[in-house]
Amino acid sequence: MTQIPKLSRRARWAIPAGALVVTGGVLAGTLISSAQAAPGLPARTAAELLAEVADSTPPPLTGTVVETASFGLPALPATGNPTSLSSLLTGSHTIRVWYASPAHFRLAVPQSLSESDVIRDGRTAWLWQSPLNKVTKFTLPANSPAKAVPQQPLTPQQAAKQVLAAVGPTTTVKVDSNVTVAGQAAYALVLAPKDTRSLIGQVQIDVDGSNGVPLRLQVFARGASSPAFQVGYTDIAFVKPAAADLSFTPPPGATVSQVNLSDSHPGANMDHAAPDVTTIGSGWLTVLKLPSSTLTPGAPASGGPPAGDSTAVLRTLLGSATPVHGTWGSGRLLRTSLVSVLITDQGPAFVGAVQPSVLYAAAAAHPH
Repeated sequence: MTQIPKLSRRARWAIPAGALVVTGGVLAGTLISSAQAAPGLPARTAAELLAEVADSTPPPLTGTVVETASFGLPALPATGNPTSLSSLLTGSHTIRVWYASPAHFRLAVPQSLSESDVIRDGRTAWLWQSPLNKVTKFTLPANSPAKAVPQQPLTPQQAAKQVLAAVGPTTTVKVDSNVTVAGQAAYALVLAPKDTRSLIGQVQIDVDGSNGVPLRLQVFARGASSPAFQVGYTDIAFVKPAAADLSFTPPPGATVSQVNLSDSHPGANMDHAAPDVTTIGSGWLTVLKLPSSTLTPGAPASGGPPAGDSTAVLRTLLGSATPVHGTWGSGRLLRTSLVSVLITDQGPAFVGAVQPSVLYAAAAAHPH
């Protein structure tokens, strides 16, 4: 193994993918398969693959992405609502992708008898929520990156860059046996935290052998042989999408609202976390400090699932937490194979893909 170089790009959330999954509400579901035989590809070094993933812009493509998770959470109540918190943590999430360039793409999240879409056309972006018959039109800053589009689902490319931007010399990296993902021969780039206080054992990024595009990202808990989280293509074609797939007109009767995120408009900078959420530490040991209201049943974040759906789920999760105390105070600890959550009686909560001791230290250093 060699040491991963320090990368200059920073993630919108500087935290490993495992914590992003839980705090960001990434959906879960069926497994993504790959072929058993290792396809032949020209030899590449880990440093070459790292540079390619960090700096590459994907070519035009269309495909289907599936996100999956298995965190070892307690059984959650079924709500029958595909946008509920229970579905966010335990359901299946499929994304259809049409990508022409960073400024021209469409992401569709199909649901039962409905669909939610994110469309970007230059400085205009649309969020179409079919279940609510609601459209939001965003005016974006000039030359804004693809991630500036709000409420955008996670793709393998975004997940890979978030992981690479969040880690540095605390990581070892190697190239494993080649794999096949969505019918494409790919290099397997494996990153592993050096610090055993991280609950993440390794992250595997499968990089397309011809185009350098991350096709799949898998996060393994320490000591586990199967991924706790993965996001990857199940089918992909490197072709330019049809113009009709990238255009959007609000359907008749839809409620349309407008949000100005242009350069001259207050709040135009989208590259930051929510103001009430702070990060503590760095790399694989990064911890998110959340206000108490974040985990209050019946008070979901803006744009989140209905309060009635989230209340039962949150009560189940919090009910499975264990009472804990220390020099930092007292509270409840929820621990899974990949993520630890500390809800303090003093108010704030601490979340990370780390051992509880890291959360306790963060709570002691940042009690309020």
